[in-house]
Formats: sequence, C-alpha cells, structure tokens
Amino acid sequence: MPIEVMDMAKMAQEEGKRKVIFNTSRFHAWLHVYPRPGDADDMHCHNADQTFYVIEGECTMHFPDGGKSVMTPGMVATITGGSFYQLENTGSGPMVLMGNRSGPSEAIQHINYELRKDIKTLSREEMEKIRHPGNVRVSN
Repeated sequence: MPIEVMDMAKMAQEEGKRKVIFNTSRFHAWLHVYPRPGDADDMHCHNADQTFYVIEGECTMHFPDGGKSVMTPGMVATITGGSFYQLENTGSGPMVLMGNRSGPSEAIQHINYELRKDIKTLSREEMEKIRHPGNVRVSN
C-alpha cells in the first residue's frame, strides 16, 4: 500500500517497544518507546541523518560535551549522521518518539561513543560494558 495512516500513540500503548513502521531503500521510520522514567540508551551516533519527533513524555538528549536538550511533545531534533547523543526518558511516564532516518534500516550502524564500534559487531563482553558503562575502558 503506497499510503498508510497510523495512530502512533495507540501503537505505543499496544507495542510498548521499538517498532519499524516503514522501511525502503531510501528511508525508514520507527516508533521508539522508553516505557519507564530513567530508561536510556548508550551515547552513540549513526551513519545517516535522522530526526526524532516527541509524541509523548519528556526526552532529554545528552551530548558528549556534557550539554543536554530537553524535548517535550511537539518538538523535533534533527541530527546529522556522525553526531553523538544519548536519549533518556526524564518524564514521569512513558516516552514515545517517532524516528526517521535516510537509507534502509539494515544499512544503519550504531556506533558506541566509548568503544567507537558498531554495536552489531561487538562481542558479548563488550555489550556488557555498554550495559554497565562504569566498566568501559577505551584504549587508544
């Protein structure tokens, strides 16, 4: 079907997690749900430009220099590929975002800031370091 209309808020309640909603060779989009306050991902970047639109809740974007930006419903972040950030649910309930990125989802790299590697290529031990960031040591 060339056109599909979706209720992202309803989908977030039903899915409760990340879900790809559109994926072509030129573009992909997804629902991004952080269900609990305090939920966060690692500091990372991608190899493509992207946007995040806040549908529900409060999203704080953290940056490597210690800066941050708080986004609430109706706000959008535009991110150039290669720019590092971390998303955190700093609201009192679920945080729901819509993400869009150039290219197909299969071609996207998720580069961890501290390890400087695509997480798809990490060993089990390295993945544990990301889940427990105090344990990460970077060798130059």
